Amino acid sequence: MTRRSAIAAVLGASFAPRAVAASFAEDPFRLGVASGDPSADGFVIWTRLAPRPEEPAGGLPPLRYDVGWEVSSDDQFRNVTRRGVAIARPELGHAVHVEVAGLEPRRPYWYRFTAGGVRSPAGRGRTLPAPGATVDRLRFAVAGCQHFEQGHFTAWRKIAEQDFDFLVHYGDYIYEMGANEQVADPRGGVYKVVRLHAGDALYSLDDYRRRHAQYKTDVDLQAAHASTSFFVTFDDHEVANNWTGLHDGKGAPPELFALRRMAAFQAYYEHMPLRRTSLPGLAGMRMHRRALFGTLMQAHFLDSRQYRSPQPCGDKLKPICPEVERSEADILGPEQEAWLFDNLRSEPSRWNLLAQQVMMMDLDRRTRDEGDVPVINMDDWPAYKRARQRLLDHIHGCGLTNVVVATGDEHQNYAGEIRLGGWSSDTPVVASEFVATSITTAGDGSDLRPGAAEILERNPHCQLLNDQRGYCDIEVTPALWRTDFKVLDKVSEPGGALSTRARFVIEPGSPKLERG
Repeated sequence: MTRRSAIAAVLGASFAPRAVAASFAEDPFRLGVASGDPSADGFVIWTRLAPRPEEPAGGLPPLRYDVGWEVSSDDQFRNVTRRGVAIARPELGHAVHVEVAGLEPRRPYWYRFTAGGVRSPAGRGRTLPAPGATVDRLRFAVAGCQHFEQGHFTAWRKIAEQDFDFLVHYGDYIYEMGANEQVADPRGGVYKVVRLHAGDALYSLDDYRRRHAQYKTDVDLQAAHASTSFFVTFDDHEVANNWTGLHDGKGAPPELFALRRMAAFQAYYEHMPLRRTSLPGLAGMRMHRRALFGTLMQAHFLDSRQYRSPQPCGDKLKPICPEVERSEADILGPEQEAWLFDNLRSEPSRWNLLAQQVMMMDLDRRTRDEGDVPVINMDDWPAYKRARQRLLDHIHGCGLTNVVVATGDEHQNYAGEIRLGGWSSDTPVVASEFVATSITTAGDGSDLRPGAAEILERNPHCQLLNDQRGYCDIEVTPALWRTDFKVLDKVSEPGGALSTRARFVIEPGSPKLERG
């Protein structure tokens, strides 16, 4: 051993933090458990030690803790197929991400953790079908936009009661504003606040950690995570409202917003069942990825925030302006766009799912006689006209007639068709899009917001517009794609009743929507 390596060994032995044999006076698993990013032979299992979630570092000192884990093929843990010990490190807020491998394809498994003699609740995950396998059916949910203050997480409890193969969380897992945010309701007044955020608006790592922890203490959300594996992506409120790239939309210097974004990314990773490939660093956080479900479907999970140029025309709802034609405007960024194009071109599947954040179909949002120029949401794909056209041209050029887009962000349900040349053209339908409403954001809602009837009249390619809370329940077979829009009658109080507001189907070979 050289003198340098000997010194390093002594320093390491003297000063490196050691994992401790913990003894907890309070339950360290108060944030629950989760699984995510499943593959054909495994998935990620997650927990975070936080006996006092409302305190900095979850109430723990900056030590390392051993956390035992086990995965079983039965819910009684009689047949444990994998087990080990992970380290909960203070650098990651004592979060644990175990990438379990070596499991059988397309079957459920149960998992749990132990620390300091305390056992976590059990969760269930499901592996994906083997590559190239024939798959007769998939069932999954699409959900997101869960503002803690504006409703109870009843929809998550309803999801937990179902048997989904997986769930797509499209973003807005947390909201970054301070307590008692007053948001105008289009029906008059403000949305009802049913419970309060803890703390002020989020800027530091500790701020974001505590907000995530507050959301994670919700028992209905915990139940949903324990029921199936999640594919998660972020939208804007995990960092700041309508942020793009290194722009916060409120004029903060990019170099300062980069610090805030880095803190938000770290807290997000710490609280999500993500693989190490998504660990954030100086270059950002890789969130675009895909999953293969045998020959039945390939799913592409997109990131429409991190590589995007700022919104044109000053953001918000605006009449179309010349800036939407900018040749340099981008929404996916060159690397992610090339990755998506290659996948769409090279992998034959019965169905192609694009799971992402903001609306892709055209929507003229004029609700009254507001002139001759269509009004669009400058935060959506149509405001990035060149970037969207490249994607639609690619889908059409590849001869794909099996692309379905799953979206969130709008806090309303939409179902519509995306035409190659825009809504006013007679060009082919390239894809259909289902926009899942929010879990809670915008409160109880109603069937239609004021002005919604006019929007539907102006946009015949849009076949559904609904303003209730809920999620999308999707079943895919080789012969049919079915999407059910599940809605609640209320979220302002616990115990909302769930119903199916609408059903749509798509047949292979034609991306057009049909009422189910």
